Amino acid sequence: MTFDATDKKLLEYIQQDSKQTNKELSNKLGLSVTAVYERIKKLEKEGFIDGYIAIVNKEKVNRNFVVFCHVKLVQHSQEFVIKFEKEVKQLSEVLECYHLSGDYDYLLKVIVEDMTAFREFMVNKLTSINHIGSTHSMFVINEVKHSTAINF
Repeated sequence: MTFDATDKKLLEYIQQDSKQTNKELSNKLGLSVTAVYERIKKLEKEGFIDGYIAIVNKEKVNRNFVVFCHVKLVQHSQEFVIKFEKEVKQLSEVLECYHLSGDYDYLLKVIVEDMTAFREFMVNKLTSINHIGSTHSMFVINEVKHSTAINF
């Protein structure tokens, strides 16, 4: 598959607003509606587009307390890593989890209602996962930039 400048521009537009019609996109790109439709289908089929989502306003749903939590495992055996990753995937408060190099093994992005809810999450959920050696949490004071778009 050829991935050209038009495909990149199309992806930029879709990332800005995935509810745009093919007609609106065709006007922006100078292509026919059919050409836009075919390009989108090709990008989906080839895995360039994983899916479409709605971005929910955290404040409106009372989940605007964001915490970044470093996690260090007791040891780095395959068994511990697999078990931790399986269990952390089940925690609805964890939006993102990254396996890292450096002083800590994982970085979690946690979103809850408030400090009380975060403490409850830590005490009853996260620290109940076996093999966690230590954690270090940082609370977001202000979200300066947030984007889900990949730029080309």
